[in-house]
Amino acid sequence: MLCTSTAIAADTPPPTATQPPTATLIDRVHDGLYSRLWHSAMKLDHYFGSKEPDSVYQEIYGSIAPALLWDEFHGFQPKLRFQINVPLPRLDQRVHAVFGRVNTDEYIAENAPDSGAMQRQYGRLRDDETILGLVFRAPHKDSGGFGFGVGLKLRTPLDPYIKGDYTYAYGSPRALLFTYRQTLFWQNSENIGTTTRIELDHFLSEKTLLRFASAATLSQKSAGLRGFAAISALRTLAERRSVTGNLSIDWESRAPVALHDFGVILAWRQSVHREWLVLELRSSLNWPKETPGAARMRSWGVGVGVEMLFGTTQFQARSVTY
Repeated sequence: MLCTSTAIAADTPPPTATQPPTATLIDRVHDGLYSRLWHSAMKLDHYFGSKEPDSVYQEIYGSIAPALLWDEFHGFQPKLRFQINVPLPRLDQRVHAVFGRVNTDEYIAENAPDSGAMQRQYGRLRDDETILGLVFRAPHKDSGGFGFGVGLKLRTPLDPYIKGDYTYAYGSPRALLFTYRQTLFWQNSENIGTTTRIELDHFLSEKTLLRFASAATLSQKSAGLRGFAAISALRTLAERRSVTGNLSIDWESRAPVALHDFGVILAWRQSVHREWLVLELRSSLNWPKETPGAARMRSWGVGVGVEMLFGTTQFQARSVTY
């Protein structure tokens, strides 16, 4: 079944798939990476006095996703993004450590469409950042719940952040699911800011999801309000394949160019060779503009990415090259 969001799919990872009878080089790389990650998490937690068995730390999950994108406006854009979710039972079952290379607009301010594993090609291109943080999410009561995160961007100088959010959900994706999230954050490079985000999810059929998402952020460093609006369609197909489409705009109210970009992306995903290895091919057409005096020209683009999952084999229809 198609997941209603990337976050929902990632909350509870499914069991790890069994290794194929004949392990190849790529199997050894995959298994070696997974083994090093959960052993490292176990050693860290045991340092603080935990006595949990190996199986607890084998619940670590995430993905690593290299990609090569190209469009007429920006040229070639090699990307490497990864995200690792680490259980820390010594602290609390609801606390996880997160280590990854992500779009910080998406992860900290929550002011970018869910990318899965790689930054979207259209829109204001911000450099990906490597972050290390702790995430706590309280159990939801009725339709609402609170979350909290703290961490830092690993760069020179270090860029710490603190964020808290409240999420309210009403309805069902079978009819219409409305989700509202208010995030308050402080980031050394951004100062104090807040983001309001609204999402609507609806299943057009058993395997087709339509989503609308919009967010607006106001911070001490932003030029007025900045935000995005996007309509996405996700369709799952047989044999671990999917096709997705996305139409989006990107804006900042007091920037020299308020409407920075708008465009459409189509992407094809399918498992290849192993269930935990997903190939993605995409094409795009957008109309970016960065300076007031420049003409707004159309820009065609293509891209290819590979997502290697570990700790899970759950196939997700959402694109990772947005």
